[in-house]
Amino acid sequence: MNQGTTKNFMFALSELSRWVVPLLIVWLLVSIGLGWVVKSILIILALIAIAPVVAFVGLRWWLKRNIIIDRCPVCSYEITGLNQTQFQCPSCGEPLKGAQDHFERLTPPGTIEVDAVEVSPKTFEGSR
Repeated sequence: MNQGTTKNFMFALSELSRWVVPLLIVWLLVSIGLGWVVKSILIILALIAIAPVVAFVGLRWWLKRNIIIDRCPVCSYEITGLNQTQFQCPSCGEPLKGAQDHFERLTPPGTIEVDAVEVSPKTFEGSR
């Protein structure tokens, strides 16, 4: 028989399905209603517009609560750091920790802090 007609029929069917399937999808969406699609797109656009503003305000609030500007307790160099974080002084290299709006030295357990007092030789010799 004619094999060419079968090929033509298959080609015509594929061309028809190329148009029928999208039309069926559009008909299904129209019959269900497109209001939910429009509302969901508007909600997504609103979230995209509001999210950067909320992130910016939240970041500023967090930074106000956690940034410390103080002087190094060893060399008096002014440093900016975060609360409850450990770092080194950029001037003297002393390990520091931010705590309650000031910086504290990180010393090993058992270390005793002393303040050195300079004594002039004249004062020392004159006391005899």
